[in-house]
Amino acid sequence: MSLPGKAASKPRGRQPFYRDLSFQVLAGMALGVAVGYWFPKFGINLQPVGDAFIRIIQMLIGPIIFCTVCSGIAGVNDFKKVGRVAIKALFYFEVVTSLALVLGLVVINVLKPGVGMNVDMHGVHSSAVDVYVAKAHHVVTTSEFLLNVIPHTAISAFAGGDVLQVLFFSVLFAFGLAAIGERARPAMDMIDSVSGALFWIIGLTMKIAPLAAFGAIAFTVSKFGFGTLISLGKLILEFYLTCALFILLILWPIAKVNGFSLMRLMRYIGAELLLVIGTSSSETVFPQLIDKLERLGCEKSVVGLVLPTAYTFNHDGTCLYFAAAAVFLAQATNTPMSWHDQLVLLAVLLLTSKGAAGVSGAAIAVLAATLAASNTIPVESIALILGIHKALSSAFVFTNIVGNSVATIVVANWEKALDRTALRSELKTGFRPADTSMSVLKQSTGGSAGS
Repeated sequence: MSLPGKAASKPRGRQPFYRDLSFQVLAGMALGVAVGYWFPKFGINLQPVGDAFIRIIQMLIGPIIFCTVCSGIAGVNDFKKVGRVAIKALFYFEVVTSLALVLGLVVINVLKPGVGMNVDMHGVHSSAVDVYVAKAHHVVTTSEFLLNVIPHTAISAFAGGDVLQVLFFSVLFAFGLAAIGERARPAMDMIDSVSGALFWIIGLTMKIAPLAAFGAIAFTVSKFGFGTLISLGKLILEFYLTCALFILLILWPIAKVNGFSLMRLMRYIGAELLLVIGTSSSETVFPQLIDKLERLGCEKSVVGLVLPTAYTFNHDGTCLYFAAAAVFLAQATNTPMSWHDQLVLLAVLLLTSKGAAGVSGAAIAVLAATLAASNTIPVESIALILGIHKALSSAFVFTNIVGNSVATIVVANWEKALDRTALRSELKTGFRPADTSMSVLKQSTGGSAGS
């Protein structure tokens, strides 16, 4: 068995730093900050650059989920294993997101960044939050959320870009392929070929990722400036500290117990982490994470099932955001909240946070639904944090990506579907982008990750 990256390292050695995608994205972000600050009129016009990149990735996510799930589940042909993986993944998601909510509540109560602001809600213009409140009905009840998992048609799942609906249809279709046995071979060959083509497109698209990060950051700085960030800087610093504590106190021990280095994993997916900071969108790195997690030795079937599900149910960073933002708004508006009130808020968040993937850009909408359901904090107070939402979203999307990557490796380890030799080798040598195309070709012709 040859180790990924080992053969490639002999003829090439380490590539120059300026060709590394992480460096290029970081340079694009730095240039974007400069342009947004010094040339705001030009920077405000760069929004389409970042949006175009996000749309290209969004265009490919549905087909990639379909191909990955079908190839993984139908290739295994073990229905019991699929159910076992799903149960383990959902159990992990529920425990970790609950810990995130508790940590978020504890830190915001200790640091109290909103105390002393004494905001009078009569003087707050709340019209800006109306659009988010209008979206809240999509995630109000659990029954509506569960019913929304089933698409009206197979095509509408892909057309609407709903990750959970695509996953639902893909799992059923994969079971159908597994059930008909050898007759599914032509369809499986076609799916593998399509998967290879899709990942080739992703590889090509990633070449403009630094430009996308540049455009997104330039637009953000031009539109909101640094003044807004400074005025609510206490909340920003508190939230960034909370995300760091979550990674250190919860994700790091989980990684340690499961036998891998969290810091090396974060270095391995460094380009993706920088990209989500720039774009504030976790969707932009979904295809790349699939490829990297398979190269780290996670079985294709596990990655294909766990990662898309994690994008829906394992919002570690978003849960931290919900807890911090809700209590901050209570502090800023002098709304009294006892521990009993906060426990009620926690119970509501355990339900509403699972619906965050059901609405595009749903964090604010779900927060609005949560405040309305708890009936304690004024929903209109969300207007106070709209200006810094972009800064906060960069942190919670970053945390989501780290959490989803850890979750996939952990579930693969629990399922004994993790090639530890490949994991150690890849984390030690680091990701080599020149090998990606070969990895995809091997996968599309039936090779397993880490073989």
